[in-house]
Amino acid sequence: MFLKVQLPWNVIIPAECLDAEGLMLQRSIIIRLLDAFSNKKATQELGYFLAVTTSENIGEGKVRQHSGDVLFAVVFSCVTFMLFRGEILDGVVHKVLKHGVILRCGPVENICLSCQKMPDYRYVPGENPVFLNEKLSKIEKDVVVRFIVWGQSRLRLNGNFRHW
Repeated sequence: MFLKVQLPWNVIIPAECLDAEGLMLQRSIIIRLLDAFSNKKATQELGYFLAVTTSENIGEGKVRQHSGDVLFAVVFSCVTFMLFRGEILDGVVHKVLKHGVILRCGPVENICLSCQKMPDYRYVPGENPVFLNEKLSKIEKDVVVRFIVWGQSRLRLNGNFRHW
């Protein structure tokens, strides 16, 4: 599900990037915000970060004593993507394994659909393995599959796994 959320974020502008013109400073703040946003990827509470939509407020800068850099409190709106239990989504098959298929859905790259959740289908091994049912319907690579989110596994953030 796509969510629109409003977030506070601290943006640090190095002293050498400061100038007297407000537009250049505002541009620097937005560029740093977008850079930090793109590096963050996701959080447990909000899911995957997709896009900044609007800048709501840029607070007054506070000079950091040890470096001379300036810290700005920025409030902005963004769009995120998060899976919720019971939600019905479409995913694209990118791997077919004996025990099920691996799907991609939006920014989520590894959604496991177990063969136990596909009781009418049987695994057919080979160079291009598929799941096939009696009506000759195939689940193979690049096929779109509608699935229901039964549970949420772990989201990997900054090298650590977290439950979500």
